[in-house]
Amino acid sequence: MIPLWRRLNAAFSAAGLRRTAPFLCRDELLLRAASSRKCSGRRFNVPPSAEFVARVSGIPTMAKLPHQETADGLDAAFVGVPIDTGTSNRPGARFGPRQIRVESALLRAYNSGTRAAPYESLMVADIGDVNVNVYDLKDTCKRIREAYRKILATGCIPLTMGGDHTIAYPILQAVAEKHGPVGLVHVDAHADTSDVVLGEKIGHGTPFRRCVEEGLLDCKRVVQIGLRGSGYSPDSYEWSRAQGFRVVQVEECWFKSLVPLMAEVRAQMGSGAVYLSFDIDALDPGFAPGTGTPEIAGLTPIQGVEIIRGCRGLNLVGCDLVEVSPPYDTTGNTALTAANLLFEMLCVLPKIKYY
Repeated sequence: MIPLWRRLNAAFSAAGLRRTAPFLCRDELLLRAASSRKCSGRRFNVPPSAEFVARVSGIPTMAKLPHQETADGLDAAFVGVPIDTGTSNRPGARFGPRQIRVESALLRAYNSGTRAAPYESLMVADIGDVNVNVYDLKDTCKRIREAYRKILATGCIPLTMGGDHTIAYPILQAVAEKHGPVGLVHVDAHADTSDVVLGEKIGHGTPFRRCVEEGLLDCKRVVQIGLRGSGYSPDSYEWSRAQGFRVVQVEECWFKSLVPLMAEVRAQMGSGAVYLSFDIDALDPGFAPGTGTPEIAGLTPIQGVEIIRGCRGLNLVGCDLVEVSPPYDTTGNTALTAANLLFEMLCVLPKIKYY
C-alpha cells in the first residue's frame, strides 16, 4: 500500500502547487491539494500557513517566503538595504529589514480587504540584503545601484525594506536607467529635497534633490503626501513646487479619507512607470514611534493603507518602505505596520489577481 505521505505529496503536485518549505505538514498538504486554486499551470511560491506551521518556527524571511540568492525567475522580490549611515537624528534603521521580517510572520496569503491573491499571481521570494558598507555612504550608494541594476535586469519588481531614505537615490538611479524618468508617489513627513546638509550632498534629507538634478524623475508626475513639521524657512516646500511636484501637506489630510486624493494621483501618474517611496515617519509617531525623525500630527495607518491601495492600476516598477528604527520601536508595532504596508504594496503591483 502506498504510504499516506506519498499520496499527499502526489495530490499536492497534481494540484500544481509548490512546496515552499520542508516542514510543511501532511495536513497542510492535504488541505492545499484539495483546495482548487483556480490559477494557471505555473507554480508559485506560497508562504506556509500559520494554521499548520507555527509562526515562531523557521528562519525569518519576509512573510515566511522562500529565500533565494538572486532575482532570477521572480516577478517581485523583497530585498533589504540595512543602512542608517545617512541618518541625521536617531540611528537604528540598519536593523529595520531584519525586524520587519520578524514581524512579517503575522502576514497571511490573501488580502481580506481587497481580495488580492498575490501568491496566485506572481512568483515572489525574499532575496536577502544588499551587502552595504556601513563605513562609507558613497560606496554603499554604489553597491545599492549595482545590486538594483541586476535585480531590474531580470524583469523583477523590487519591494525594498530600508534602511534610511538615502537608499531611494541609488535605487532610482537604477530604475531610471531601465525605465527612463519615472513618476513618484512619495509618502513622508519630510520632502527630502535639501541640497547640502553639514557639508554633505548625500544623506536621507537629500535624495529627491539629487534625483531631480540627474533627471531621474518626471517632475510633473511627482506627488509628496503627508509633509509637515517645523522648517528651516517659511515655506519648506517651495523648491518642490518649483519643480512641478504636487505637494500635499498633512493639514490637507486631517480628518478625511484619502481615496479621493488618490483618484487624482492616478490621473496625474497616467500610464507611465511609477515608483512608490514610503517613509514610515509619514505616520503619526503615536502609531509608528520607531523611526529616526518623528513629527507629530501625522497620517494614520488607515490613510497609509488608502494611499497604497490607491496605487492599484499604476504601472509600479518598484516600491520601498524606509526609516524603521527598531531600537525606538519597543512594542514592535512600527515594524509590524511596515510589514503590512509592504504586503499592501505587493497587492497593488501590476498583474495581481483579485477574487
